[in-house]
Amino acid sequence: MGGGLLIAGTTSDAGKSVVTAGICRWLVRQGVKVAPFKGQNMSLNSFVTREGAEIGRAQAMQAQAARVEPSALMNPVLLKPGSDRSSQVVLMGRPVGEMSARGFFGGSGGPSPGKALRGGRQEALLGTVLECLEELRGTYDAVICEGAGSPAEINLRRTDIVNMGIARAARLPVVVVGDIDRGGVFASFFGTTALLGPEDQALVAGYIVNKFRGDVTLLEPGIEMLRGLTGRHTYGILPYAHGLGIDEEDGLRVSLRGAVRESVVAPPVGEDVLRVAVCAVPLMSNFTDVDALAAEPGVVVRFVDRPEELTDADLVVVPGTRGTVRALEWLRERGLAAELARRAAEGRPVLGICGGFQLLGQHIEDEVESRAGSVAGLGLLPVRVRFAAEKTLARPVGEALGESVEGYEIHHGVAQVLDGEPFLDGCHVGAVWGTHWHGSLESDGFRRRFLEQVARAAGRRFVPAPDTSFGALREEQLDRLGDLIEEHADTDALLRLIEQGPPAGLPFIPPGAP
Repeated sequence: MGGGLLIAGTTSDAGKSVVTAGICRWLVRQGVKVAPFKGQNMSLNSFVTREGAEIGRAQAMQAQAARVEPSALMNPVLLKPGSDRSSQVVLMGRPVGEMSARGFFGGSGGPSPGKALRGGRQEALLGTVLECLEELRGTYDAVICEGAGSPAEINLRRTDIVNMGIARAARLPVVVVGDIDRGGVFASFFGTTALLGPEDQALVAGYIVNKFRGDVTLLEPGIEMLRGLTGRHTYGILPYAHGLGIDEEDGLRVSLRGAVRESVVAPPVGEDVLRVAVCAVPLMSNFTDVDALAAEPGVVVRFVDRPEELTDADLVVVPGTRGTVRALEWLRERGLAAELARRAAEGRPVLGICGGFQLLGQHIEDEVESRAGSVAGLGLLPVRVRFAAEKTLARPVGEALGESVEGYEIHHGVAQVLDGEPFLDGCHVGAVWGTHWHGSLESDGFRRRFLEQVARAAGRRFVPAPDTSFGALREEQLDRLGDLIEEHADTDALLRLIEQGPPAGLPFIPPGAP
């Protein structure tokens, strides 16, 4: 079996995804055949593999960091929230039903009638998760696993299949990442360790400090005291890095109140900038679709939730969502729907992607996602949508605006296009475009032609840069993650962990698990 390592975190968004990707990129540059893994992911930001399996987009990004093709083995369980209390369960890349949080993590409640996992819970999936991990470890020299949330979620430890549950079952060493930019990192490291049982603590090899600003020598006394208190090594102090722009998992890094998403700092090629407003709809999915726009010099992207914030936008994007009907209601309640209709009547650009495309149509028939039945859409595109029980998962290739385009599809809604000009799998009428294709804007030639049309319709003297390569920019970002590990982590010690497993004789820190 190949070596392994589990990257856990003191909290969600501590930097587990970044560190996992960085270690993958560092290892592959050393000639190590490496793969990422996350047993269970909760995210609306997902991706479709070449075999048509849906996995977390963070794992697809980590696979790119490892320079391997993503597969369902790398993320066997994906939970896609549909509300605060229930999620769609995606098992080995395929949806198998809706389940309440209580039903999944423990307690009463099962999945949808007639679906798999009847009466099942999270713990029932441990065998599947471990089989996937074993298969990867039999194929690769090393597998870098990412945990979820915190390993010290004492209310969920009994059924855990993503943190200490798999670490103990697979005898993986664990490194805990903490975000020092939030404060309290030493207490978080100590408390996380001290709330684990003796068998779990024996696997926690040490810590990585993430997002440190300033003089590292000022931190060193605290690192030494932490070692004295826990008997554990700190494997790296990673500096705060601006503008990484990697695919996120659980939420937006930016405020929704007029904040600009991180983008390339470069002046526009033409005389004008192009302003893009993204409607921050409920249950927003695959918001990374607009990353390629933010990568263009002179394009300013922001997420908005008020109609007045659309006024000066040259392009409004209505993104994907796990709740199309709910998003439609939200747009109407906020006054954004009326503003979108006004824009369309004035010939000002609007782009709908996936769920955003569906709600721009004339009519929605939904007995699957919201079970709302017949619902009137915004009527900006000649499209009727019917939700099917079977989810469409695909990696389409095509042509639009005279350029080749690649994308991926994740949707239950089936669109019947009644009129308009063809646009990928959807259509456009005037300055309103709609498509189910996620990721299409990452195709450089197509993105440039599309932005030219937007600029023309908006009356802006904006010119797309002729040489922006989104793929090259992504590779640069992943190399920066590899550099963070190579330059600021104890790579020799990390390699020993991966090859040899948890160090012997790690002390127990009381009180342990309740």
